[in-house]
Amino acid sequence: MNQFVDFFNTSSPENVSTSVKLLLLLTVLSLAPSILILMTCFTRIVIVLSFVRTALATQQMPPNQVIVGLSLFLTFFIMAPTFHEVNDKALTPLFDNKITLNQAYDRAAMPFKDFMSDHTRQKDLSLFLEYSKAKQPESVKDIPLTALVPAFAISEIKTAFQIGFMIFIPFLVIDMVVASVLMSMGMMMLPPVMISLPFKILLFVLVDGWYLVVKSLLQSF
Repeated sequence: MNQFVDFFNTSSPENVSTSVKLLLLLTVLSLAPSILILMTCFTRIVIVLSFVRTALATQQMPPNQVIVGLSLFLTFFIMAPTFHEVNDKALTPLFDNKITLNQAYDRAAMPFKDFMSDHTRQKDLSLFLEYSKAKQPESVKDIPLTALVPAFAISEIKTAFQIGFMIFIPFLVIDMVVASVLMSMGMMMLPPVMISLPFKILLFVLVDGWYLVVKSLLQSF
């Protein structure tokens, strides 16, 4: 225990550098869920995939683990250029002791700011800038993360709901047709969802629905 304390209290450059790396790693790991959810495309993807499951009315199929796992890997795929830029411009120079921790933070923030600003509505960003009484930024670099992150989050939620609405329409038509047919046959006690479910699954499979949904998500970025 004393050796561990001495390790962090020492003034040796090597140990100080290692301590900073460990501290940075622990900080990133503790903030990773929030960074993943609010500063990447994860929010839009997981909401849209959840809408697909709800529109199909398959309850827990596919399971939550599958939806979250697929959303996670799609997020890594879409955000790969941003992550590479952060690694090349911030993490690698920091670990090579070429820049300071503050410089690394500024360099790491820029790729995320560029990505979020491209998918943030001006109306949403203005809301948080006006509420915080911040000056109108002249460039993306001047936008504070405290305003950009929540603006990006609500923009992503709105976009995801718009895509989800479009996904719901064909399945809603099937439900209405099945309900009308059952009512005309006098079978009012039979739940329409029980009859329409196989038709919705069949339609989704025939049009290769998962491919189309994922393709739409990729093209939306």
